[in-house]
Amino acid sequence: MAKDRFHQVVKIALAKDGWNITHDPFPLKVGGLEMEIDLGAERLLAAERGDEKIAV
Repeated sequence: MAKDRFHQVVKIALAKDGWNITHDPFPLKVGGLEMEIDLGAERLLAAERGDEKIAV
């Protein structure tokens, strides 16, 4: 897959914002169709409300 001129800039920006790049590219198969998405990323999301805490 050819990467456009913004690919690396977006990847760096995501990493600086705390995202963990998990796939470059991200393979995806739906039914019999196979494709690739430019990047896969994840990060821990957490929230508090009073004494309640969650992490997703």
